[in-house]
Amino acid sequence: MLSKEDVLKIAALSKLEFSESEIEKFRVDLNKIFEHMEELNGVDTTDVEPLFNVLDLKDKLREDKVRDAGIKKEILKNSPNKDEEFIIVPKVVGENADN
Repeated sequence: MLSKEDVLKIAALSKLEFSESEIEKFRVDLNKIFEHMEELNGVDTTDVEPLFNVLDLKDKLREDKVRDAGIKKEILKNSPNKDEEFIIVPKVVGENADN
């Protein structure tokens, strides 16, 4: 079961702020989701073949093209930590990442 502190930690990691009532609502909702996941984990899928796509369709591939959408300055303007070209994010994976 998630506690209020767990929800606050998730919110902080997501850089989101919630009111007390929203925190409680999310705590209840997330716990219901985790309970459902535990129920699904208990289902015996021993003889079930993996399903890769519910539709019998092939992917339509296209050539990747690099384009300038013209919004780089707008995006950088809204970033709390940036240089002239890029958004700077904290390291979250690896040996020196903070937990």
